[in-house]
Amino acid sequence: MNSTSNKPLFALGQIVATPGALELLESAEEASNEFIAKHVSGNWGDLCDEDRELNDAALKEQSRLFSAYTVGNEKIWVITEADRSSTTLLLPSEY
Repeated sequence: MNSTSNKPLFALGQIVATPGALELLESAEEASNEFIAKHVSGNWGDLCDEDRELNDAALKEQSRLFSAYTVGNEKIWVITEADRSSTTLLLPSEY
């Protein structure tokens, strides 16, 4: 999808972040809401075509949504659960 619209495509539920994600964002002087906004609008970030297609299908099938973004020299993941109860920002090492 990789939408450029800021229109929310799904519910985020409770938004939480792991200590590692918060530390990375703080050290890079980045705001978590920027990545949440990209994620919820269908900008899946640094994913391969297959993972993008899985997310596009997940929008229709109500399954888990996954995005990955580069922050400095590291990755941050954003995952929304299938039941849309929560969205988590985390580092790959914290998964």
